[in-house]
Amino acid sequence: MLLLKNASLLQVGIGLTANTFLLLFHILTLFLGHRPKPHDLLTGNLALVHMLMLLTMLFFSPGPFESLRFQNDVKCKALFYLSRVMRGLSICTTCLLSLLQAVTISPSSSWLGRFKQKSRHYVIHSLLFLWFLCLSFSSNLLLFTVATSNVTQTQELSFGKYCSLSSERYLRWSLFFLLALLRDVCFVGGMLLSSVYMVTLLFRHQRRSQHLHNMSLSPSISPEKRATQIILLLVSFFVVMYWVDLVISFCSIVLLAHGPIMLGFQALVVNVYPTISPFVIIIFDKRIISTLQNMQQKCHRFLTK
Repeated sequence: MLLLKNASLLQVGIGLTANTFLLLFHILTLFLGHRPKPHDLLTGNLALVHMLMLLTMLFFSPGPFESLRFQNDVKCKALFYLSRVMRGLSICTTCLLSLLQAVTISPSSSWLGRFKQKSRHYVIHSLLFLWFLCLSFSSNLLLFTVATSNVTQTQELSFGKYCSLSSERYLRWSLFFLLALLRDVCFVGGMLLSSVYMVTLLFRHQRRSQHLHNMSLSPSISPEKRATQIILLLVSFFVVMYWVDLVISFCSIVLLAHGPIMLGFQALVVNVYPTISPFVIIIFDKRIISTLQNMQQKCHRFLTK
């Protein structure tokens, strides 16, 4: 438990730092008068969602906030509801990011290419719809979540040290859980389909441009291709961690292993993607790298004067 506690605190610290930097970069870019790209809005929203996911992990994990003692149903309802909403938004936003990139790199003559101009105008509307979808899908948790102290041991399905799901409403909760799982499967399926489509387009483009490389021309990666590679990497990493989480959840249900060690390990797995994804975006984003290099040069000149 001590190892899990230290690992969770380290994970949250690293993830919060990276996501905060990514979010502040996009906010600063907006304030400087640069027109935000559709991808910037989605990556900024993803950074905000992941920050809230990691913050809720702090409250559910024993450690610095253990003194709060969630003996209040309202606290449990709010925190567990927030954690599930943010997790759903992480899935939906990653899917939308993948679909948008698939439309962006599609040839103008293709079926998806017709939506290339329209998609830029509907990003904000899509984000608002996703927020509404996730907020409404998880609203049932406000009814089913209770503080552990307010139910007997036989009436609870514990998901943390202080909060539980009342087994008296288990059937209704299971129905909403299946609906949420269906939503997640649909969005993960959308990620996979768009990823296969993008890989196919990249492969065709690679074959067409192969003769240019044979002519000893310096190969250059277009911004669209670089963005596609970033999103493919994000989607691949997300899908792997999503299935790992599903396997752990299935095993814990079958083996009736709902102890604090299993819950702590599962929380670490769930928050791997929110922790790693901002680093993937930062490392492969030339604008962020050039901004950091300019800041480093200015600091070096200031210190050497």
